[in-house]
Amino acid sequence: MDDRRAGSPFMAQVSDALRALNYSRRTEQAYGYWVRWFIRFQGRRHPRDMGEVEVAEFLSYLAVERNVAPDTQAQALNALVFLYRRVVGRPLGEIPGIVRARQKPRVPVVLTPEEVGRVLAGLEGVHWLVACLLYGAGLRLMEAMRLRVKDVDFGNAAIIIRDGKGRKDRVVALPDDLVLPLRRHLEVRRGEHERDLARGVGSVEMPYALARKYASAASEWGWQYVFASARIGPDPHSGVRRRHHLDESAVQRMVRNAVRRAGIAKAASCHTLRHSFATHLLARGADIRTVQEQLGHADVRTTEIYTHVLKRGGRAVVSPLAGVLGADAAGAARGESSAEGVSPSGH
Repeated sequence: MDDRRAGSPFMAQVSDALRALNYSRRTEQAYGYWVRWFIRFQGRRHPRDMGEVEVAEFLSYLAVERNVAPDTQAQALNALVFLYRRVVGRPLGEIPGIVRARQKPRVPVVLTPEEVGRVLAGLEGVHWLVACLLYGAGLRLMEAMRLRVKDVDFGNAAIIIRDGKGRKDRVVALPDDLVLPLRRHLEVRRGEHERDLARGVGSVEMPYALARKYASAASEWGWQYVFASARIGPDPHSGVRRRHHLDESAVQRMVRNAVRRAGIAKAASCHTLRHSFATHLLARGADIRTVQEQLGHADVRTTEIYTHVLKRGGRAVVSPLAGVLGADAAGAARGESSAEGVSPSGH
């Protein structure tokens, strides 16, 4: 929600400060969420009347009482550091005594290639194409949603990801099998865009200050979203009626439904397709640095979690059970025993 509409002048200042520095709408929403929670937690006191002690209390509360993940606590800290530096105008000093959220070792959920195929077979249309990019190029869901036409480079079989996580750009490979489906999809999108122009609603939200610098660029084909919404609606910031990108929640819902229909018991999501992309690349012999670059990880240690998945897989260790049970028991386990209801040990 836009905090101007919510009637909060202070939160409107927070939003203005974020937009002035070209932060994404998602970051604006997240930082606004943490600032509001911090103020409520401290009895609705104004941030200028608080400081490092109150910030430490709030962050420790998140770790101890709410049991948040380290990344969540770090995001809350970043929001409050931004608040004091850019809005209050008094940067925070050393924050004493924060109880740090504990990192819980987690192995990502990964589908087998056969399971990925079953999930993709349960999708169709634009949702199938998005899911294929998540698995085939290792994109994050919002990277696919925000993809612009100009950043699909068919000539070089590449996709340019602009302003990804950490506000960094990177280049990923465009899978050969998606070239034709993507071309066909863009032909349909271009026709849709031309009809929008004729109706006077063919502009798109522009990043940063480009809407002011290049007034006509918002209506150009190259700047349009590859995966656009089926509906035209008002921009939450400007109120201009335009076609935004596809709602990510619709893709998430379709993928969850496809996982369920495929009979897969794993807690798989859109992000699971990205995890599977990385794991399968490494299993096929790809260099870990190459996988790191494709995923856009700042630290190779983040990518190394997928090597742990491979090492801990079911075929990584030969169980000693067969050597203890013997051949007869192994045959019985496969259903080769002639005596029903009798255990391999004869009891």
